[in-house]
Amino acid sequence: METLLNGGINWIVVLQGLGTWLTLPMKAFSFLGSEDFFMLVLPALYWSVDAALGLRVGFILLVGSSLNDALKLAFHAPRPYWVSTKVHAFASEPSFGLTSGHSNSAVGVWGMLASQIRKRWAWIIAILLMFLIGLSRMYLGVHFPTDVFAGWLAGAVILWLVLRLWEPVADWLKQRSLGGQVLAAFAFSLLLISLSLIPYFWLQSSGWQLPATWLQNAAQAFPDGELPNPTSLAGVFSATGTIFGLAGGLAWLNTRGGFHTRGNWWTRSLRYVVGVIGVLVIRYGLKAIFPQGETWLALFFQYVRYAAIGAWVSAGAPLLFFALKLAQRHR
Repeated sequence: METLLNGGINWIVVLQGLGTWLTLPMKAFSFLGSEDFFMLVLPALYWSVDAALGLRVGFILLVGSSLNDALKLAFHAPRPYWVSTKVHAFASEPSFGLTSGHSNSAVGVWGMLASQIRKRWAWIIAILLMFLIGLSRMYLGVHFPTDVFAGWLAGAVILWLVLRLWEPVADWLKQRSLGGQVLAAFAFSLLLISLSLIPYFWLQSSGWQLPATWLQNAAQAFPDGELPNPTSLAGVFSATGTIFGLAGGLAWLNTRGGFHTRGNWWTRSLRYVVGVIGVLVIRYGLKAIFPQGETWLALFFQYVRYAAIGAWVSAGAPLLFFALKLAQRHR
């Protein structure tokens, strides 16, 4: 392991030695693999372009994020700038390094888009973005090459599974009642949470502690950045809550005629603006009310808050669009 880390550090130093002119484009490519970017784009895809495609892409992003959190806890590996002062940190990250979430998401999201577009040019663009996003994470000093390769591999496996299982699972769910579909979504979210809780409790019971040198190096490399807090469970409760809300809301909306995205560009744009305002109100309004932190009560409310966001995206916003004459039911 030490040999891999040292080799990775040397590679990152070489990358960063190519010049600071790469910083801006690398940050841009990194943003294209970030959850912030996808959370801006995916609602637009679901509300204004193609609801079915938006659902598939959103699902693979959220499942990939949840599984990536579990892998990070299982490997509990450092980031480059935590272990070596040779590495310049152009960004700060509080979570463990292995596997790279950006690389995982890039393969899942861009791969899903390419698979649905079914054009050669789409796959060329997707693969290029996957590579550049992974490269950017190494250049920025937040991931070792092994983190990126593992993220690509995990993303590819998740993409393959989702593509293979989507239709059979969808057919099975259509045969269930509304209550059965909602219960299945809730059970699936709990399964994803449990996959993170297993390594989390193992770390707690084993007496593992964050090495002091990791904290010191991180603070030195990025004084104004986030300090390592790698055992946080907030991310997995956010992602799984969103999955439950998204799936439950969709199941409910489908019993009332569904939703389609047809309309002129002005109507589609207005849907996005109205919908995003709702997301912001729920996200920050409930944040001001609910307890914050890493207690189990706070994590429960984190799940509830993001379940509300997911339900708004899949059902609440479309209902408002119907009322405002911005959209029509699918049937």
